[in-house]
Amino acid sequence: MSALDGAVVAVAGAAGPAGRATLLRLAEAGATVVASDADAGRLAEAVDAARYAHGGATVVGDTVDLLDLDAARDWASRTEKEFGRIDGLVHLVGGWRGSASFAETDLADWDLLEKLLIRTVQHTTLAFEDGLRRSGRGRYLLISAAGASKPTAGNAAYSASKAAAEAWTLALADAFRKAGGEDGPQAAAAILVVKALVHDAMRAERPNAKFAGFTDVTELAEAIAGVWERPAGEVNGNRLWLTEKP
Repeated sequence: MSALDGAVVAVAGAAGPAGRATLLRLAEAGATVVASDADAGRLAEAVDAARYAHGGATVVGDTVDLLDLDAARDWASRTEKEFGRIDGLVHLVGGWRGSASFAETDLADWDLLEKLLIRTVQHTTLAFEDGLRRSGRGRYLLISAAGASKPTAGNAAYSASKAAAEAWTLALADAFRKAGGEDGPQAAAAILVVKALVHDAMRAERPNAKFAGFTDVTELAEAIAGVWERPAGEVNGNRLWLTEKP
């Protein structure tokens, strides 16, 4: 039996290619999947695809404004009330802005990325911490980028946003560690690090591109599901590298 069988897992930013792959993999593993995204149309398509691929799987979608802490908390409490528990939050909310050089950095990019990549992490961690701690197998998973550890000149805003999101997630991990006491953490917060993501549509658009070091969204989804197969103490507070360390 899968470690995810009967689990209830929320996925934030579920309508993109990585989100779709994750919904499919979690449903396949027997989880009840509660998906959210700001784009209601694309979210509905992603939810329908996961339901269709795995008949009988419970996959639901909800448009949640994760820039609103109260809305995030309402989502967490509704999920736990409806399904009786909450065993995971996978944070896939993304976005990228960059520039040709450091000097050309547009601070408007920071304003946007701070909301997408940091604020949504803050709100989902604060909203879901209690439920994940009570679960017995709670996992908070942040998808991050290798650039957070080795920023490049044109990616200052993006890399700094990712680094801040990582630090916030590691603070949650420390809260789980402290709550576990001598027995060790019962819940875990971990960071899955990629260079970048690739999917079939990207390969079709650029058939000659090598995408060296990129992680396919299906591989990411497999790694996400695999975190539940490992003890909380083994993954809590760790960066799980899906690409070479810079």
